[in-house]
Amino acid sequence: MATRVNPTRMELTRTKKRLATAIKGHKLLKDKQDEMARQFMAYIKRNRELRLEVEELLATAMQNTAIAEAEMGESALTEALLVPTASNEASWGTKNIMSVIVPDISAKSDEKVATIPYSTAFTSRYLDRATLDVQKLMPKLLELASVEKTCDMLADELERTRRRVNALEYVMIAEMKANIKYITMKLEDNERGNLTRLMKVKDMMKEE
Repeated sequence: MATRVNPTRMELTRTKKRLATAIKGHKLLKDKQDEMARQFMAYIKRNRELRLEVEELLATAMQNTAIAEAEMGESALTEALLVPTASNEASWGTKNIMSVIVPDISAKSDEKVATIPYSTAFTSRYLDRATLDVQKLMPKLLELASVEKTCDMLADELERTRRRVNALEYVMIAEMKANIKYITMKLEDNERGNLTRLMKVKDMMKEE
């Protein structure tokens, strides 16, 4: 629906320029929306893969720990894990995805230390398996946290972009097109009115 505008040629020219700018902006936003949707789906897929891997590793580690505790006893298990010799550090950063600043978290493992942080002479092989599973688990947990937060942030930005695209397409651009049509019709009506008056004046002059 056209808003009340002044039906002049100057207003028509100004509205056409605004329409051209709005159409360009709409195309850029639509391209951004499409690319962001593609990135979002890729992160959703990675999030699903990581979650399955984490759940599998966690279940296996818990199962192996339970078997090791049954073989060694709780006190021996606690003593074996009392003084850890391995460590994991997180690397914190950010990255830019379609103008959205998202977290980038990864694990930095100390490769100089032994993979088993205790003497294996008096421990169960199931404890060894559980320890190795947990070492594999920690980097994946950090990545999963980073990916899940990225998915949340991309989903929010995708929704905001979708609203802006729809506002441009169905409100601003539609309104400007209606205004151009209204002004054009008014100008044509004025031209026809002026032409009719001129013809009447010409006929009156001929009669005289």
